[in-house]
Amino acid sequence: MPTTLHTSDLPGLNLLHRGKVRDVYELPGKRLLMVATDRLSAFDVVLPDPIPGKGEMLCQISNFWFNKTAHLVPNHLTHEDVAGVLPPGTDVALYARRSVVAKRLRPVPVEAIARGYLIGSGWKDYQRTGAVCEIRLPTGLRQAEQLPQPIFTPSSKAAVGDHDENISFDAMVSRIGAELAEQIRAATLQIYQFAAEYALGRGIIIADTKLEFGLDDNGVLHVMDEMLTPDSSRFWPADQYQVGISPPSYDKQFVRDYLETLDWDKTAPGPHVPADVIEVTRGKYAEALDRLADIRLD
Repeated sequence: MPTTLHTSDLPGLNLLHRGKVRDVYELPGKRLLMVATDRLSAFDVVLPDPIPGKGEMLCQISNFWFNKTAHLVPNHLTHEDVAGVLPPGTDVALYARRSVVAKRLRPVPVEAIARGYLIGSGWKDYQRTGAVCEIRLPTGLRQAEQLPQPIFTPSSKAAVGDHDENISFDAMVSRIGAELAEQIRAATLQIYQFAAEYALGRGIIIADTKLEFGLDDNGVLHVMDEMLTPDSSRFWPADQYQVGISPPSYDKQFVRDYLETLDWDKTAPGPHVPADVIEVTRGKYAEALDRLADIRLD
C-alpha cells in the first residue's frame, strides 16, 4: 500500500534543501538522498494537505524514465539501495519507494523546457506576439495544437515562491555560455522526442516537459532531480485530445480548478483541500504511472 509523508525527518542527516515537493539530504562521497514527499503545491503555494502516495508515484515514474533514457543522456541515479543510507531506526518502508541516492551535481541555473504542443504560457505568448521565447511560429495556430516540430524554450530558475519566467535562447547563452546551452537544448529535445513517441504508444500525449541538468566534476552533463512526471510535464489522454481546447491532464489541474472556485488570493497559507478532490488527484497520478510504466503501488 502507498505510504503518506508530508515532511521528511531523518535525524543525523544534513538537510540541504526543502523544496515544494522534494527534501534533499547530504550524504558522504558527493552523494545526495532525495526524498519525494506527498506535498502538493498550487500557484506556487504548498498546500497543507498531502496527496497520499504522490511522492512514491513521482519517484517511480522518474526512475522509469531515467532508466529508459540512460542511453541518451547520463542521469543522477547511483542505483544504490536507499535502506543502506537511512539513519538507524528509520521506517524503511516509508522512504524506500519515494527516495533515491543520487550523484551530487553542480546544477545549471536554467529550466530546460521542450514543447511539442501550444499550451500554457507558450499559448499566451503566441497569442500576444506570434512567438514563444522569441521563436517565431506559423500564424493561425490554435490552442493545444501540435507544433510543426518540438521547440526548446528555456526559463529562468526561480527561488521557491517565485515564478519561473520564459527567456530566449540568447539570454540562456548569456547566462551559461554557448557550448553548454547548445548541449542542453540538444539533450532536452532528444529526450522529449524519445519519450513522446513512447508515451503516445501508451495512449498519452506529452505536450511539454521541463528538465533540470547538472554537471559532474568532469563537466559531463547529467539530467537530474525529476524526469517526465505529471508535475514537470503535461500528460494528456490521447483519446480525449482535441485542438482548440485545453485537454484534461494527468496532474494537479483538478486541484487548481477547485482552488479557482474559492475566495483565496493565492498566497500562503493555502486552503485545505476536500478528501474527494485529493482522491481524484491521486487517481490521476496513479493512472499515469500505470499506463506509462505498468507500475501499480496499491
